[in-house]
Amino acid sequence: MESEFGAVSTGAMMDFEAALGAERSRSVHRLESLRDELASVIEGSRWTTDDDEHDPEGSTIAFERAKIAALIDDTESEIRELDAADSRLAAGTYGFCERCGRDIPAMRLEALPAARRCVQCVRLR
Repeated sequence: MESEFGAVSTGAMMDFEAALGAERSRSVHRLESLRDELASVIEGSRWTTDDDEHDPEGSTIAFERAKIAALIDDTESEIRELDAADSRLAAGTYGFCERCGRDIPAMRLEALPAARRCVQCVRLR
């Protein structure tokens, strides 16, 4: 695979594979932690009759649940993107822009291992 930064070697592709795996592992760990946190918030509010909706001291239980649920959704989306990148790697299409077909520069892939598009195509969006 060629890019404006030079050829990306087989070794570099193995580095991207390792980076995808490490990023996925971090995301899975974060997802487990968020799910535990959500369960804790739900369990903590189960036996209370406090009216937290009108408590001026802090955020509401509903807000905390919604915030954690949104973070869970984001993390699940990250994992899907990383899995898709891993599939592209296995298919031999990793590192090529899905829009224009040109190489995605190695520097972009290092910064964003699950990148689907080159910078030029992202700007056109």
